[in-house]
Amino acid sequence: MTLDYKQIGKNLARRRKELKLKQSEVCERAEINDKYLSCIETARSIPSLEVFLRVCTALETTPDHILLGSVLQTDYSKDDAAVLEKFATLSPDKKRLTLAFMDMLSDDFQK
Repeated sequence: MTLDYKQIGKNLARRRKELKLKQSEVCERAEINDKYLSCIETARSIPSLEVFLRVCTALETTPDHILLGSVLQTDYSKDDAAVLEKFATLSPDKKRLTLAFMDMLSDDFQK
């Protein structure tokens, strides 16, 4: 699958405009430089996965919505959504630790 960075940028800009947010407001939420968001929206820069996820969170949307133009799964419970939101804010080390803990819990419950 080849990513269309121009379309991804357009999807980000469209979502930002739907929320009636300025680039500077999204940048503040995502903790990035406002010139960088402009470059991402115009496909002059390709964000890291971490930055992309922070921008999606700032835009209150999911990566699949931005990447594909549609949301693949919207039937999350409130608990599921809370876990996903908190997980997205963790550092890479804490994400690995959290996943290991979840694996341990799921193994215990399967026995």
